[in-house]
Amino acid sequence: MESCLYTGQVGHQRLSPIGNAFRYSLFFLYLDLAELETVFANRWLWSVEKSNWASFRRSDHFRPESLPLDRAVRDEVERQLGGRPRGPIRLLTHLRYLGYCFNPISIYYCFAEDGQTLDAFLIEIHNTPWGEEYLRAFAARTDHRDGDWYRYRLDKEFHVSPFMPMDIVYDWRFTAPGEQLAVHMTNNRQGAEVFSASLQLRRQPLTGGNLAGALLRWPFMTAKVIAAIYWQALRLKWKGVPFYTHPEQLDIRKGRYSR
Repeated sequence: MESCLYTGQVGHQRLSPIGNAFRYSLFFLYLDLAELETVFANRWLWSVEKSNWASFRRSDHFRPESLPLDRAVRDEVERQLGGRPRGPIRLLTHLRYLGYCFNPISIYYCFAEDGQTLDAFLIEIHNTPWGEEYLRAFAARTDHRDGDWYRYRLDKEFHVSPFMPMDIVYDWRFTAPGEQLAVHMTNNRQGAEVFSASLQLRRQPLTGGNLAGALLRWPFMTAKVIAAIYWQALRLKWKGVPFYTHPEQLDIRKGRYSR
């Protein structure tokens, strides 16, 4: 089975115009979409498309929901990059816990037919409180390699935080999933770094003990995510960080933005 748990930490650091930093522990599921029908077989508290303590729901990802998720991902990557992934699609994400799900970011790792060679990344971003979705694909080519990282620079296209303006250049970095998995993003404005975010995760097999341990340590994972977002927003407001109104129109050149 390729599906597994990833546990570790997420950290944010704001450098300008006012400093703010935090780090939280968390876990993700890493799901091979071809394994969804069997991945939680005989797991009392985990299920797919059924109510449970932890549940994977197609409706929490990739609108509209009319297509199977696997096909929707392949279609979107082909639309953006011109090539269609032929191998497994594996998703790093949060599930729905006690009926609630919010994913600031989910990442689809698209593999070649050998199941080992990365072909593309597709990031799925949701914002709050607007409930909007943004999809951006990146080709996993050798010319994007920087050591262990796949690295991409692009202009900001999607309004995520009301405490960050739109005139931002992103520097995204991803490692291939393995015993460890990392994601790092830097925001640059007018040539200076103003913000960074990172995920540092370690793989754990999907054993009964590991699944039970994850729920014991983080029983309300997605509620913790949304509570942390609003708590940090309140801290930024107290500190006097400028507030940026959601733009009424966005110039989306390569990604897809939908309400």
